[in-house]
Amino acid sequence: MSDKYRTSRTYPTRPIFGVGVIIVKGNDVLMIKRAAEPNKGYWSIPGGMVEYNESCEEAAARECLEEVSLKIKPEDLKFVDIVNKIVRDEEGRIKFHVVIGDYITDKFEGQAVARDDALDATWVKFDDIPTLKMTSSLKLLFRKVNIGNWDGLITTEMLTDYT
Repeated sequence: MSDKYRTSRTYPTRPIFGVGVIIVKGNDVLMIKRAAEPNKGYWSIPGGMVEYNESCEEAAARECLEEVSLKIKPEDLKFVDIVNKIVRDEEGRIKFHVVIGDYITDKFEGQAVARDDALDATWVKFDDIPTLKMTSSLKLLFRKVNIGNWDGLITTEMLTDYT
């Protein structure tokens, strides 16, 4: 691919497309603690950037293997939603702009182990998900798939908070 079409992850010239996967085991969800910005130290779901000549589902499966050692077949991923992540710096410039296609699955092979961009990986009970430090967009995603009790925890501001 020509450098003309490349963009940096920080201060990009256009949005970057990524993927995320909600991995469910019974009444638990696999959560990772992010090792890198944006949102370093926050809890999230496995995911990453789509590479050139890779489908979104292939990227999601690859990222799960790289981040948490779980093998997932692309055809076992169910599309959930598109999430916008726009993070501005102190001067108001766009530091990160990622459009994320999120998926959900309960079909996987292997044992979850934190690798790559994950500081930690752990199974969390549905009811405990709202207690974790995570982005507003992830809270809204969990609410959409009925994971966790979000009554009284979702604010109007969260509906337009793209971080």
